[in-house]
Amino acid sequence: MVVFSEDHIEETRRRGRIEVICGSMFSGKTEELIRRLRRAKFARQRVEIFKPAIDVRYSEEDVVSHDSHALSSTPIDTSASILLLASEVDVVGIDEAQFFDEGLTEVCVQLADNGVRVIVAGLDMDFRGRPFGPMPALCAVADEVSKVHAICVKCGELATFSHRTVKNDKQVLLGETAEYEPLCRACYRRAVQMEQETGGQDGVF
Repeated sequence: MVVFSEDHIEETRRRGRIEVICGSMFSGKTEELIRRLRRAKFARQRVEIFKPAIDVRYSEEDVVSHDSHALSSTPIDTSASILLLASEVDVVGIDEAQFFDEGLTEVCVQLADNGVRVIVAGLDMDFRGRPFGPMPALCAVADEVSKVHAICVKCGELATFSHRTVKNDKQVLLGETAEYEPLCRACYRRAVQMEQETGGQDGVF
């Protein structure tokens, strides 16, 4: 006799919803996305995972966390492709959502209205501390928003900002520990003030 937990039963029940996992870099967003998707697969649900084609830091196809956990995914250029490729699925996972176009929000709403569980992970702010891409709108329409935190590399407090450590004004700059560091608000403000005084990055609060 197999006894299923309440969590397992919840995983197998088809019910459309949008779940957003947001936070700074190095906060475990992709790790949490992978965890939820693996649970869905364990519950024998049909899962499809998407990521922006421009994100090739670890792999051209897999969704990979900073801890090197990975799941096979489909790289796409536009959010509209998700509707074409996600037919007959129970769960859709989307990583690095901040890199997608603004149409991603409507795509997620349409999927959820059709009974699909949509799990989205992405940066809520760019390196200037500004809302990033479609993430604010996704948080607004989501059934559940989980904000995860990194640890500030300066003081050890919870970090919510992704501080860029190289001189580059582009909003989108793929990088890792060589280009970014997680900082709390106070340390981020100090870092940006120092950069402004020395002619470095132009931070905005």
